[in-house]
Amino acid sequence: MLLAMSNGIAFKLVMAMTTWSLVHRSALKDSRFQPMTRDELPRLFCSVSLLTNFEDVGDYLDWEVGVHGIRIEFFNEKGSKRTATYLPEVAKEQGWDHIQTIDSLLRKGGYKAPITNDFRKTIKLTRYRSEKMTMAYSEYIAHRQHHHYQNGIGHPVPPYNHYS
Repeated sequence: MLLAMSNGIAFKLVMAMTTWSLVHRSALKDSRFQPMTRDELPRLFCSVSLLTNFEDVGDYLDWEVGVHGIRIEFFNEKGSKRTATYLPEVAKEQGWDHIQTIDSLLRKGGYKAPITNDFRKTIKLTRYRSEKMTMAYSEYIAHRQHHHYQNGIGHPVPPYNHYS
């Protein structure tokens, strides 16, 4: 169990089997990547970001790299409404400035036309902050074992079989 603080309110975040099920799907069944091997499981980490403090802003440049995550809403060249988001750490990790981040988000959201400054000004931008919690696979197994014993079952649970 992990504890995060946001606006003075404590949130208990329990990383349950459903979270690891999503990790399992991404780690083993996402065709963009090689499947994880059993030997890699001890090095596996799962992170969850709790998104907070959402603010709609009037200017697409009104956010800080490394501090705010951003969600953009725009209409593509066919007139369809599209959205895309990056967590606060993405632009900083990539070494992007505001324009590079916005342009990358537009492409992520499926915008294929040339990107102009006039088009950027039509974007609706929402900035937010996040609290990121990370749990190692070994911590998950330990939590699972502890929870199993708390429920009065006297024998240890075998590690979750990601390969079944």
